[in-house]
Amino acid sequence: MKELLEQINAYYPLSEETVGALMNICTEEKFRKNDLLQEAGSAARYYYFIKSGLVGYYTVDEQGDSVYKIFFEEKSFVASTAAVIKDKPSDFNIIALEDCSVIRYPAKAFRELITKYHDLALFQIHYLEKNWVVKKEPLEISLKHETARQRYLQLLENKSLHDRLKQHHIASYLGITPTQLSRIKKK
Repeated sequence: MKELLEQINAYYPLSEETVGALMNICTEEKFRKNDLLQEAGSAARYYYFIKSGLVGYYTVDEQGDSVYKIFFEEKSFVASTAAVIKDKPSDFNIIALEDCSVIRYPAKAFRELITKYHDLALFQIHYLEKNWVVKKEPLEISLKHETARQRYLQLLENKSLHDRLKQHHIASYLGITPTQLSRIKKK
């Protein structure tokens, strides 16, 4: 749980009382490669903190192809957040792309804690601001204005993530075919 608390405290420090309450709802879980943490069409019941491993967040298009939205490495928080907030089934699958060790905590219990503990609510606000506004905005702009080649070069900047992904994951993320990705890589 140490990694989880370090990451939370990087956004906003928690009191000992808040840490105790949070630890009471957390469990450590293991997922094997290709296990689903969240299935599209199912209620989003959990938040996850990735201790080790790599997960992908994807939907399936009309042709039955996986379309990856984002990938999460160690020290990342992941959930079908919109589904949790709206209390609706998730539109996305969350899949283990490698064997993973995670800390899982129930969304409902966590949301109850953020109404009770001000410091936990401030963590959540700081986390959402940084990751769902500041970090996400350039990605949304790049999808509209940049070529697949430009987006691929940006992905290459995170070499550790790039090297862990299969070519079909990268192609899906870029919105291109594996053949198109091969052409981009040759250039």
